[in-house]
Amino acid sequence: MNTLKRIDPRRPFTITAEGLKRITLGMTAGAAGSLEPVAASAAAHREQVKARRTTAAPQRVVLVAAHADRGALDDHARQTLAGAALIADTLTEVVLLVFGEFTGDAAALGADKLIELPMFDRRRFAPLDELNALAACVAAYAPVHVFLPDNATGDGDLGRRYAAAANASVATHVVEIDATHVASYVHANTAFAARSLPDVVLLAPNAVEPKLPFVGAGERVVWRFDGASAGAGGGANADARKITVRDLGIEEIDAAQLALEEADFIVSAGNGVSDVPAFERLAATLGAAIGASRVAVDDGKFTRDKQIGATGKTVEASVYIAFGISGAVQHLQGIKDCRHVIAVNLDASAPIAKRANLTVIADARETIAALNEAAAAARHARGTGAALLNSSAVAEGALA
Repeated sequence: MNTLKRIDPRRPFTITAEGLKRITLGMTAGAAGSLEPVAASAAAHREQVKARRTTAAPQRVVLVAAHADRGALDDHARQTLAGAALIADTLTEVVLLVFGEFTGDAAALGADKLIELPMFDRRRFAPLDELNALAACVAAYAPVHVFLPDNATGDGDLGRRYAAAANASVATHVVEIDATHVASYVHANTAFAARSLPDVVLLAPNAVEPKLPFVGAGERVVWRFDGASAGAGGGANADARKITVRDLGIEEIDAAQLALEEADFIVSAGNGVSDVPAFERLAATLGAAIGASRVAVDDGKFTRDKQIGATGKTVEASVYIAFGISGAVQHLQGIKDCRHVIAVNLDASAPIAKRANLTVIADARETIAALNEAAAAARHARGTGAALLNSSAVAEGALA
């Protein structure tokens, strides 16, 4: 399915000196076809205000639990929250429990109440404390269903731990859901199994469209969780107290050793990258994995395992920076699931610009050299040999 955003050809535009048609935001067509500026608040390009999903007094609760990453929920977590909101009726309240700091808009994501637990994050391995926190939240709100993303970064494990400890019914890898049933693929995806909506739902990625036609109340709830007192309760916490888990920390590895399919931050080179050593230095400085287009691989600049596209690797990075890549349809297929795409290209009309969240119209070689110089200057100013910044987080903040 093609998920690329398409530009409305009827929107007002100007013709540049190079003969390119440029759509201008914040402008509207005048009487003679000219463009007239409008206020930023004009209705022409303003997103329509969405109605509240429900304003009725809640009689039931659906709980959604997920880990935040750098203050935001990833696509999978947003899909899970949307799934819960879509099947909730007017008398059901959607409560979002976030493990870690959350700075996003819970209402826009469909949540009526937000409970934030900033003491937890994905860099800390505390499965028993998280289980106690989830069990305490369930005890406080008595939800009819608990939703979690079925992923490998903590949520899937937490959902299975809770279901086992609470002796709750559970459905995993859910690919279809409505108010009465869930369904999953079984027998190596050769069969389809369905059942009534269970106590715990672990939703597979891309099962639900995260964009909602409504908003939630978005109320932030001050909820204090005491791990020690929670663990002293019964039910799910009673067995958890008997097990000791020790966090051995995170072992940092070179980003170049990471498989592209697992990389969260990727810089990719195309035919427009002529200075490969400088590009590789930039990748090392930013702590990013290295990818390449098919043209760059065919030219011998990179090995075949670096190729991204329909005939190479399909990646799901949070940040993907494409240097000198025009964006053939095969390459765009390989980056369709990337969260933020930044393109550096001389051609403003290149196909990659239509996919990119941010396009820098500049020479790839000059941009790489400038970034390397900025990194060296920053290290010198700080008096350390550390990398420039956590560039993945910076890029996400700039594009949020």
